[in-house]
Amino acid sequence: MIDAVATDSSSTPTNEKPRRARRTRMTGAERRQQLLEIGRTLFAAKGFEGTSVEEIAAKAGVSKPVVYEHFGGKEGLYAVVVDREMRRLLDMVTSSLTAGHPRELCEQAAFALLDYIEEYTDGFRILVRDSPIPQSTGSFASLISDIATQVEDILGREFKSRGFDPKLAPLYAQALVGMVALTGQWWLDVRRPKKAEVAAHLVNLAWHGLDGLEAKPHLIGRRKS
Repeated sequence: MIDAVATDSSSTPTNEKPRRARRTRMTGAERRQQLLEIGRTLFAAKGFEGTSVEEIAAKAGVSKPVVYEHFGGKEGLYAVVVDREMRRLLDMVTSSLTAGHPRELCEQAAFALLDYIEEYTDGFRILVRDSPIPQSTGSFASLISDIATQVEDILGREFKSRGFDPKLAPLYAQALVGMVALTGQWWLDVRRPKKAEVAAHLVNLAWHGLDGLEAKPHLIGRRKS
């Protein structure tokens, strides 16, 4: 008598292939945002020249034509990233200028830039690089000029009340904002001292320099022109 061999149906081989997890398809807007975030990270780390469309596409899990479809290429993606960061920084600075006293306004402007550097480090790294794209929406220099324009009126009123020529306010606005911006570039890497202390020292130099301002500054060296 031959014993019947019991078989477990669960171990019986089948021709069924294991099911793959379904990937959620992104909308066009979601894909565009994903590419912007990936591009932003790569541009900050490697710069424009060091970043390739192939790398951007690979990080996003798409083919190169998808990048071209949304932005027309690496240049278009870079221009949008730069434009977004410029708008963000300008909005942070202009919205921070709410105080009535000029010295506190200087503090608010300094904090706004330092806040941006701290919260959006990748964006700041991108902005401080010279843009290699002629058709991009701007540069860090033009952004600084835009921010300086926001404080021209404030300085103009202060100059007028002190008997100085308010027509010089744009020059001093550029100088003050430029001072904060360059200090911010240095602080980006060292991160010392703490943000509040950096802001205090910036305002100390700016305010006490303005406080002792000469109505008609003169040169003491031999060169006069």
